[in-house]
Amino acid sequence: MDFDLNEDQKRLQDEAIAFARAALGGDMIQRDREQQFNREGWKKCAEFGVLGMPVPPQYGGSGLGITEVIAVMEGLGYGTRDQGLLFSMNAHLWTNTLPILQYGTEEQKTKYLPGLCDGTLVGANGASEPDSGSDVFAMRTRAEKQGDCYVLNGAKMFVTNAQAADLIVAYATIDPKYGPMGITAFIIERNTPGVTVSRKIEKMGLRTSPMGEVVFENCRVPVANRLGREGRGVEVFECSMEWERGCILANCLGVMRRQLEECTGYARQRKQFGQPIGKFQSVANRIVDMKVRLDTCRPLVYRIAALKEAGRPAFVEAAVAKLYVGESFQKSCLNAVQIFGGYGFMTEQEIERDLRDSIGATLYSGTSEIQRNIIARGLGL
Repeated sequence: MDFDLNEDQKRLQDEAIAFARAALGGDMIQRDREQQFNREGWKKCAEFGVLGMPVPPQYGGSGLGITEVIAVMEGLGYGTRDQGLLFSMNAHLWTNTLPILQYGTEEQKTKYLPGLCDGTLVGANGASEPDSGSDVFAMRTRAEKQGDCYVLNGAKMFVTNAQAADLIVAYATIDPKYGPMGITAFIIERNTPGVTVSRKIEKMGLRTSPMGEVVFENCRVPVANRLGREGRGVEVFECSMEWERGCILANCLGVMRRQLEECTGYARQRKQFGQPIGKFQSVANRIVDMKVRLDTCRPLVYRIAALKEAGRPAFVEAAVAKLYVGESFQKSCLNAVQIFGGYGFMTEQEIERDLRDSIGATLYSGTSEIQRNIIARGLGL
């Protein structure tokens, strides 16, 4: 199977790289230190069309295919060092916008998608809880139907975009005794009475992407804002995870590509013991490993696009990609620090931040352990 980009896809990627370099720069050291969400960059991304890429034009999007979306995301990862902003956009797209597009009523899509595409609305997702992270369907947040509303009570942890969000796709159980079959999805507007962002969560990496805890206290959500059928929230959640696990990794491909070029260039010009350090096998081998990882990761990500565009499921394939690319990304970031040596350890070189950002790649969208469980089930184990 050929996963090379065609001319139009390559053009889109090149345009994304040029856009990211021109519009998403700035003082990343300071922004990372102060954990600043780049709201201006968010608006520029919306104007460029990133936030509405997979959404049909009638709802304000560009209607791009999944291969084109992944190509653009890879280009953005290559062109900007603000991985936190890209992480926030992925959360917005795959766990908020896509579920509404896939499972929303016509009224819901008409009401919310244009704002999500043009950047006036920031989307978030409420699934994980203080006591249910990997075991996400053991959630305790309750949704009790009362007339034309559901009353939600509970708390959501590790909510990306929490402080900036205008719209939350959240999950709650109508009755714990039903297990996963009781989980239901809801579209919740941030200004709904009973919704509180209780605290800001500080992180090791991806620090320019805000994260917080969201509490629902007697929060009345209209039945009209239920997303999909009652008791079918697991289907909504797993669909969004399939998309996210594939597409969020495209940014990692871009970073790995940039790192490979930077490390190769540095190894050619940095001299020790009278010769470029690239002449030392220990350095060259690290760069070779980075090249091998990149070349094996790219087909895994683009295979997801091929399967989705063929109308086939990609749940296990997305788990394979998430597991392998996430762990490979970490290894390549560590290699980059080692190749740059003491300079790689320094904040001013901006290599160490890539390593900190990469740690989350084996945690978000399901830990590596969860991905292995999914793959094992797919093998009938």
